[in-house]
Amino acid sequence: MAFTATDLKIIFEDNDITVCEKPKGLLSEDSQNGEKGIIGLLSERAGKNLHLLHRLDRNVGGVMVFANNKKSAATLSSDIANGKFYKEYMAVTDGVPSEDCGIYKDLLFKNSKNNRSYVVSRVRKGVKEASLEYKVVAKTQGKALAEILLHTGRTHQIRVQFASRKTPLTGDIKYGSKDRTTGDIALYSRRITFNHPVTKEKLCFESQPDFSVYPWSIFGGITND
Repeated sequence: MAFTATDLKIIFEDNDITVCEKPKGLLSEDSQNGEKGIIGLLSERAGKNLHLLHRLDRNVGGVMVFANNKKSAATLSSDIANGKFYKEYMAVTDGVPSEDCGIYKDLLFKNSKNNRSYVVSRVRKGVKEASLEYKVVAKTQGKALAEILLHTGRTHQIRVQFASRKTPLTGDIKYGSKDRTTGDIALYSRRITFNHPVTKEKLCFESQPDFSVYPWSIFGGITND
């Protein structure tokens, strides 16, 4: 599917930031072969270059925030680096985590050649610490619906950390899911909380996955505040 700027749902915008819901199937960045990502479409819509602050995988949708100018980009990038930018997700897992809530801490190594991350046992070049906390909010049909708060932002972090514990995200064939019912990964950027780069007002923006489609649908449209 070829996306256009009119396909994007703008949640909020002012002079400094744009908050948008990224549809699954759309890249975050423009590709080298000319395919436009969400940043390219938003820049086209605005008539100027917006700044990408964080990324979502192509087959992952949800709320994202973009900086409309260099000053806002620098401020928000600093907040992200200093842990003042909070990203929360929802996911469906194949299998159920052994505990209903907890913190996952791992050492991750990214292999850029195959664009894949791995949990490793020791620190070496290219290895970074990864941490997240999760809460299981529902269980059914051998799957779990989980809310996840990222402490760090590593490549494929949520996907590989859950997969390493034998609960891969539903549809994530790359990391071990056997469920080929959907071609998408059951992961969604649900909520972002941060301080406005200029006014410093605390902002929180939310979006929900489509609970009418599988595998979200097996949880009966559960939503939590």
